[in-house]
Amino acid sequence: MQQLVNTALGGLVQGMVFAAFALALVLIWRSTRVVNFAQAPMAMVTTFIALSVIDATGSYWLGFAAALASGLLLGAVIERGVVQHVVGKGELNAVILTLGLFIVLHAGAAVVFGNEFRSFPAPFGVRGIEVGGQSVALTTSGLFTIGAVLVVMGLLVVLFRFTDVGLRMRAAAFNPEVARLLGVRVARMTTLGWALASLVGSLAGLLIAGGSLVHPSYMDSVVVLGFVAAVLGGLESPAGAVVGGLLLGVALSFVSGYLGSQLVALAALVILAVVLAVRPGGLFAPTVARRV
Repeated sequence: MQQLVNTALGGLVQGMVFAAFALALVLIWRSTRVVNFAQAPMAMVTTFIALSVIDATGSYWLGFAAALASGLLLGAVIERGVVQHVVGKGELNAVILTLGLFIVLHAGAAVVFGNEFRSFPAPFGVRGIEVGGQSVALTTSGLFTIGAVLVVMGLLVVLFRFTDVGLRMRAAAFNPEVARLLGVRVARMTTLGWALASLVGSLAGLLIAGGSLVHPSYMDSVVVLGFVAAVLGGLESPAGAVVGGLLLGVALSFVSGYLGSQLVALAALVILAVVLAVRPGGLFAPTVARRV
């Protein structure tokens, strides 16, 4: 019974990590209609910036703030400096460009920060919480991860549903020409979307790195699982990204705990294939009317 509970709790925290990365993908998709394959290395770079600040000051929270601020700036710079030059010149151009950025950021981080594994501190304790005299597989750092992801999800829902800025971002993404005629500054909204998505991705990188080792490739395994979580919930829905991440994390935790960790990648692929076959838009995709 204790193994069942610990496996479920481990999956819950792991699912929240996937959800954090999926939220960044959902944000940039809803605001720019681009699937950003460079999200993971962008988060990796800001995590190394945080680690440099922590090493210099000894303060985890100064590093945390530096990572979020640098993420916001990095997203805006990449959009203004690179991405905006290919927007409107073919749907695949921006996607291929993000793949190129994936490689460039990897190589740049290896040159600047080095290729060795480095320890990244956790924001809180990494020992299991005591419940009824027994330790369970849930730490205070894990609780921080759960709380942070839920707060980000709530803020994104408020942004897109209840604010003028969110409405302008969605209008700029869905139909830029009409949005311009209505007075929306499309370029500014696109830059804002990239900056906010990069900020959320930076948070995901920090949550994943806490209490473990970081390396220029440490986010690579999260890329695939984060995309699966985003597709599972639906790229249009922040709540769907969180639910998708949770379902994926718990499912993979049980596969790893009871069937073997070597089957985790295969299980993720099976889940993705089933969702795409049964509900291609994701579990939380809105129903689309079709004229017959």
